[in-house]
Amino acid sequence: MDTLKPTGQQKTDLLKGNVYQDNGEYHAMVCGDVGYSSASHFSSSSPIDGYQYATVGIASKQQINQSVQVAEEAFKVWRLVPAPRRGELVRQIGEEVRANKKMLAQLITLEAGKIIQEAEGEVQEWIDMCDFAVGVSRQLYGLTIASERPSHRMMEQWHPLGVVGVITAFNFPMAVWAWNAMLALVCGDAVVWKPSEKTPLCAYACHEMFLRAAQKMDDVPLNLCAVVQGDASVGSAICDSSLVKLVSATGSVAMGRKVAQTVSKRLGKYLLELGGNNAMIVTAKADLDLAVRAIVFAAVGTCGQRCTSLRRLIIHESIFDELMARLVKVYPTLPIGDPRKEGTLIGPLIDEAAFQSMQLAIQRVTEEKGKVLYGGERVDGGLGELAQGFYVRPALSIVDSKSSLLVEETFAPVLFCLTYSVLEEAIELHNAVPQGLSSAIFTQNVMEAESFVSTKGSDCGIANVNIGTSGAEIGGAFGGEKDTGGGRESGSDAWKNYMRRATNTINYGYGLPFAQGVSFSWD
Repeated sequence: MDTLKPTGQQKTDLLKGNVYQDNGEYHAMVCGDVGYSSASHFSSSSPIDGYQYATVGIASKQQINQSVQVAEEAFKVWRLVPAPRRGELVRQIGEEVRANKKMLAQLITLEAGKIIQEAEGEVQEWIDMCDFAVGVSRQLYGLTIASERPSHRMMEQWHPLGVVGVITAFNFPMAVWAWNAMLALVCGDAVVWKPSEKTPLCAYACHEMFLRAAQKMDDVPLNLCAVVQGDASVGSAICDSSLVKLVSATGSVAMGRKVAQTVSKRLGKYLLELGGNNAMIVTAKADLDLAVRAIVFAAVGTCGQRCTSLRRLIIHESIFDELMARLVKVYPTLPIGDPRKEGTLIGPLIDEAAFQSMQLAIQRVTEEKGKVLYGGERVDGGLGELAQGFYVRPALSIVDSKSSLLVEETFAPVLFCLTYSVLEEAIELHNAVPQGLSSAIFTQNVMEAESFVSTKGSDCGIANVNIGTSGAEIGGAFGGEKDTGGGRESGSDAWKNYMRRATNTINYGYGLPFAQGVSFSWD
């Protein structure tokens, strides 16, 4: 297919030169040359209207191994390039992304169904990540450590790790790759990327930005980054390869367990960003105007398809009726429809499977003697050519604190609401799930706030006060505990994942004292 119905000209401008078509299939440049020919392929359809916009070649195991091998050769060259120079490549990537921000956002909207504001926000996140990584390129520092031995100095160094495998999900088709790749590149690594089958052209567009930047420099191997398209078998092949020193995977808990098992068998490293069954506690001391705005954005933004989306709302019994009444009033006013149009706040679910999962959750609310206060149904009127998309009304429900729904992640805009009487009970309910990604509390009471972020409070990797569960900034380390996988990406010292640590001891004296006072002499 030569054009894309929703954004044909923009696609043509963005995906040209290094990304090309062969017999109707899209390919990206590999090994500094043209891409591979594929024996098999898959088709992608836009969640906006069901339009089949692309056919993409699937990498064979041999082609995946080839991509990893040439990435390993590129790594051997790239690791010798000074880190600030590696940062210059990432700076150039950031400039390319800035110049193409609107087109990149339109591609995210086409493939993932995000409203244009959120899509542009995701591209901005990539730009911000470039800026952050450029700074990191001059701060890959270790420690100088006091030695117990005279005339000795101890120090630690951080060295490039090798080939990094990245596996990403559809909901952030550019940002999550950028979290990993921008840091990996300044750390001296090569990157082999398996994107979601639902967002293949976003991956090729990202690859195009890398290649355009790399071609401006004379010391960047063009096979430093690769894209390998396909299903779970492609991810498995990356995990199997002993040349891949780190596998960073974002997706379901089930997928993460498979990645961990496969990589662990060869004693490799993995970084997992998995399920997020996120909750917010609203106390009797909360500013409800503030809380309502945060709840709505966190629960319905990206049509509830963020890993940080709000799933559980734990409300103090004294304000439960008032807060629920406010939410029931707001939810029907939220504009649902074409994510390409200004003013739309809720776009489509990614596909029919996501819709069916949502319907199952709604059905179980009733079966478990809960109550659906609003929403849950498919929007079936007034959509015109968008009728093939799965547009839904976000659901508000009340459930019992012992409901089995509370321990599962429903990847759709379904909010489960329940009550509590004392803060200790709320925190216990909050933590009583297998996942541990993001969390929030709304309160004007400093003691309640401090309790929530203390060691006896939230057990999540992200704990917020008076802001929602979604919308993390790139400056902080992103990730969670328990079934969320324990990984950390993006900011803070997450760069250390992409390097190996070496402890050095240097003897600048003429004697050879041993540590711990050990005597070992035969004179």
